[in-house]
Amino acid sequence: MTENELAREAVDIAYQIHKYLGPGLLESVYEEAFAYELTERGIPFTRQEKVKIHYKNVVLDKGFRADIIMEDKLLIELKSCEKVDNVYHKITLTYMRLKGIKLGLLINFNVNLIKEGISRKVNGLED
Repeated sequence: MTENELAREAVDIAYQIHKYLGPGLLESVYEEAFAYELTERGIPFTRQEKVKIHYKNVVLDKGFRADIIMEDKLLIELKSCEKVDNVYHKITLTYMRLKGIKLGLLINFNVNLIKEGISRKVNGLED
């Protein structure tokens, strides 16, 4: 699948989860449901994948982890918070840059309508 096809699947998954569970749960619950849906759809993914930081001649392994990466092409950062601060947008873009991924979605489930909680991110461009 292309990045855009994966993004369409991810948006549909977020919609289905939000419709069924609603807002107000822990981020880990939404991540578990997201992984379940990806498995049911047969879409390869990783969870909590380490994001390594290369600095000069060393690799800094400080425990940064991307929530979900679909087919090594789409990074999904999940939140369940009252307000998505700008720092979460920057973190998502930084993870994408460090992993060499072009497209990402920052999804906040703590909203009335899930479409209000989805932000599309493109590596190297401000969205």
